[in-house]
Amino acid sequence: LGIAVGFLVPPVLVPNVEDVEKLAYHISIMFFATAGVATALFILVVVVFKEKPPYPPSRAQALIRSRPTEEYSYVQSILCLLRNGNFLLLMVTYGLNTGCFYALSTLLNRMVIHHYPGEEVNAGRIGLTIILSGMVGALISGIWLDRTKTYKQTTLVVYIMSLVGMIAYTFTLSLGHLWVVFVTAGMLGFFMTGYLPLGFEFAAELTYPESEGTSSGLLNVSAQIFGIAFTISQGQIMDCFGTKAGNLFLCSFLFLGTVMTAFVKADLRRQQANL
Repeated sequence: LGIAVGFLVPPVLVPNVEDVEKLAYHISIMFFATAGVATALFILVVVVFKEKPPYPPSRAQALIRSRPTEEYSYVQSILCLLRNGNFLLLMVTYGLNTGCFYALSTLLNRMVIHHYPGEEVNAGRIGLTIILSGMVGALISGIWLDRTKTYKQTTLVVYIMSLVGMIAYTFTLSLGHLWVVFVTAGMLGFFMTGYLPLGFEFAAELTYPESEGTSSGLLNVSAQIFGIAFTISQGQIMDCFGTKAGNLFLCSFLFLGTVMTAFVKADLRRQQANL
């Protein structure tokens, strides 16, 4: 939701003006507002959030809580995860997908303005569409996983559809019809943004009884590394060869991630502990 607001609000708060001083004034307002919201959220987290629920939500969590605290080692937990072949594959595929999402989000305004000059506000709305449709996708995926427990199959299908959505977005961006871009961007967001929580849940299954925070942290590290690399690389490709070439660059890595996801074994350790 915060990312969605981030796409929608900045184009409204910071207009495209030639006056540098006026531009700096609007940017400062945006930054102060962001700082205020972040401070309020920090206070809420400190005051309201609890470390853990009073009762374990599942048998698997109850078994983890029964382990003596002194047995847990953060370093040993990371080393154990890095020896888990299925998790390593998932970490790379998650990084590829999320890295593509980060690059797309970062360069979205530049892509849209290149083909539709003066449409800064609509560029933000397209980003909002990607996130909102992704929230719906994540919700539906979560309900589906809860009922079927088909972690690998669902992850693979969503990955394939992310690739299909990226291809559709790539070849419709330059057609000259903004409504088409909204549709294909929404389709892309439904699957690509919806993939993010799937990766965390699948990782928790593959790495049980290790801490979900540790596995999620490693997935985020992978996503950040690929995100930085893809953003810089796609930006350079767009400078030299255009937006379509830059998007095809992302498509190639989504294809690679799809193939690698097919090789991840569905070792659902958390589900086995709940039996």
